[in-house]
Amino acid sequence: TAFFATIVVVQWADLIICKTRKNSLIHQGMINWQLNFGLWFETALACFLAYCPGLDNGLRMYPLRVTWWFPALPFSILIFVYDEVRRFILRKYPGGWVEKETYY
Repeated sequence: TAFFATIVVVQWADLIICKTRKNSLIHQGMINWQLNFGLWFETALACFLAYCPGLDNGLRMYPLRVTWWFPALPFSILIFVYDEVRRFILRKYPGGWVEKETYY
């Protein structure tokens, strides 16, 4: 269950960094309500699966302590910061090596 929670927390960063290709999230903002609902729903579903009684038998899910959600946060932050730096380099040096190697 802790691995499942880790995947959910890291998916937060993955979903947010896929919002734009070159714009920073600071400039873009979080105004896409479908995306915000998706983040909320993913988290709510993960909490339901982790804490719903009876799922420990069916899905082998174990109720997590709240602190067990936090070990994945540094990785989520690292993914977010890496992508913001990549976007900054893309804007500063258009057509450069970073764009050729990382721009999809």
